[in-house]
Amino acid sequence: MALSLEEMSDRFEIQDMLYHYADIIDRQAAEELSDIFTADAHIDYSAFGGTIGDLPSTIAFLKEALPAFSATQHLNANIQITVSGDTGTGRVMCFNPMAMPLGDETQVFMLGLWYVDTYRRTDTGWRISSRKEEKSWVFNVPDFMAL
Repeated sequence: MALSLEEMSDRFEIQDMLYHYADIIDRQAAEELSDIFTADAHIDYSAFGGTIGDLPSTIAFLKEALPAFSATQHLNANIQITVSGDTGTGRVMCFNPMAMPLGDETQVFMLGLWYVDTYRRTDTGWRISSRKEEKSWVFNVPDFMAL
């Protein structure tokens, strides 16, 4: 099925937003997430021991949690987006190597996960209105993350 120019534009805009999200997290700039999520967003990071809540509580959680990591990379791939008018859904694979100082050592570990999203077009562009992490796999994670 051929996509219209508007459908292609919508999908590219959503993909750009998803890449921007990964960059914000890797730069530990959680306050910029208001450019990514709707004001009424529901965000569920519980798959890896994070919080479930609204945007302000998620930003507060990330500001506290992200400095524990000395390095992260969130690689998004296999992006599956469906758009219908001003709403959409998505499933996004994330490969996430991370480094965390633990005592005198730095532990490097990896997370494989899926973001399951709902998107909404707003006056300022596409935003995530709901995001839930789903765990796929883990490698060499610190004990506290081995849920």
